[in-house]
Amino acid sequence: MKELEYPFDSAFIMKKRKSIKRTLLSDGTKRLKKKIAVLGGSTTNDIVSIMELFLLDAGIEPEFYQSEYAQYWQDAMFPSEELAGFAPDIVFIHTTNRNITEFPQMTDSPEAVNAMLDKEFDRYKQMWQALSSRFSCPIIQNNFEMPLFRLMGNKDCSDYRGRENFINRLNTRFYEYSANNGSFYINDINYISASYGLKEWSNPLFWNMYKYALCFEAIPEFAFNTANIIKSVFGKNKKALALDLDNTLWGGVVGDDGVEHIQIGQETGVAQSYYEFQNYIKAHKDLGILLTVCSKNDEENALAGLKHPEGVLKPEDFIIIKANWENKDRNIAETANELSILPESIVFVDDNPAEREIVKAQLAGVKAPVMDGVENYIQTLDRSGFFEVTTFSEDDLKRNEMYKANVQRASNLASFENYSDYLLSLEMNAVIDDFIPMYIQRITQLSNKSNQFNVTTKRYTPAEMEAVFASSDYIRLYGKLTDKFGDNGVVSVVIGKKDGTVLNMDLWLMSCRVLKRDMEFAMLDTLVQKCREQGIETIKGYYYPTAKNNMVRELYKTFGFDKISEDENGNTVWQMTVADYENKNHVITVHPNSEQ
Repeated sequence: MKELEYPFDSAFIMKKRKSIKRTLLSDGTKRLKKKIAVLGGSTTNDIVSIMELFLLDAGIEPEFYQSEYAQYWQDAMFPSEELAGFAPDIVFIHTTNRNITEFPQMTDSPEAVNAMLDKEFDRYKQMWQALSSRFSCPIIQNNFEMPLFRLMGNKDCSDYRGRENFINRLNTRFYEYSANNGSFYINDINYISASYGLKEWSNPLFWNMYKYALCFEAIPEFAFNTANIIKSVFGKNKKALALDLDNTLWGGVVGDDGVEHIQIGQETGVAQSYYEFQNYIKAHKDLGILLTVCSKNDEENALAGLKHPEGVLKPEDFIIIKANWENKDRNIAETANELSILPESIVFVDDNPAEREIVKAQLAGVKAPVMDGVENYIQTLDRSGFFEVTTFSEDDLKRNEMYKANVQRASNLASFENYSDYLLSLEMNAVIDDFIPMYIQRITQLSNKSNQFNVTTKRYTPAEMEAVFASSDYIRLYGKLTDKFGDNGVVSVVIGKKDGTVLNMDLWLMSCRVLKRDMEFAMLDTLVQKCREQGIETIKGYYYPTAKNNMVRELYKTFGFDKISEDENGNTVWQMTVADYENKNHVITVHPNSEQ
């Protein structure tokens, strides 16, 4: 929804929140339903109502529980029947520096301040551990914003008795805890408050009058930042950038001005701005964001611009370069198809407002932020939260190379008349085995990102996946695929829960970048083998339709399962007798994990 895209009008959102909510709920979108418990150290009603808008816009329909005013610690340590029955999918703890129980005094010794710091941190740690133990769900915790005043002036940041120093040290403790706990996320209000303006953010009037820890006007900024974490936890991030070239990655029009006259580099202020923007974009490769070009240009001119000696981005940094005179919505749709992702996974970056509006009108879900002035490009993309990081794996570092190899595979396919011969030519090898600790993060990430090839679209938090990994009630498999073009990483996950001699499939998913390579058959062969080893006689598969997973509607049929039921919503149940199964994979060489 345009009104909720950064940069947004906070006053408008606060005023029109009810009508915005009605519009969102009436748009026919099928949303992921999640329960969010908000434990507040200050008033949270307006925060919750605005956060709901941003989550609805991101495809999540939230149901909220709110603690009574300032009862966050009591609710965490001694949950009410209401909270216990609510069974949240995520807990958000909204505390600020107003909730720090004690600050150092000028008469305190270093030892006394250290003890005070330990006591304050331990109070929060006890709360996090209690919540994690009871609910086994992700926790989002605010860090602390800087104090509104500095009693010691500049020395407040360096002296052990300084309030600013104390907050910085406490924040560091929070960060260390987050680094060692996979389901614990920091909501960085220290950064957001500084960006907004600490004087306005922490205006005491709002605390004294309404027990708000931030000013009324800053609530949308705060709620948007928090919602970005939640949508990332539940797999609602974008995956790719489609980038215009002229006046987007460099100043000027390369076809008219010539490559020698486009503005990029460090000679002028404008050229420096484009140079810094290219640096920012290139850094996204290491986050696993797919880089593509969508430009109205002759390909020769586009490549010449990308080879500019002062430019940062080069042709090899992009998986796909669409430089032609076709409509950009068509090019983006083709790019999505070639990458085996949905168009809605793409962020379109273009300085031309007409092009942005056409693309958004033709491709539902594609984001096209307002790129107004090159000096604002980085902030606009950065604050939009399209690529919020809550998990990060080794596969993310290699993702662009993996997809680029996929383009090579597709090109290679054209030289074969027989598809089986093509598959054999790929020289595919797969490691398929039980989960191992080093891949748990990637497995969890895949369960939250895969939508199209996912029969149940069940999502797992890191804590839930760790519980599955530790339990003997499951048969678990991950699949890692390599071929002559490169390593695709972990691309498939299968989880089945044992019930006597029956295995009920909880999850069957695969990354769409390895579609049509028979990886699903290799996974099935190994699953049946594991079932035979553990005395499983029957496998039951379940398909729950969503707006995105129609491609696997009859996956179990292709496996040789029999459909045993279907309800009015299209949910189906399938069954196969293990003894009757014959292996189906004939093109992938499968190995067990050599590291176990």
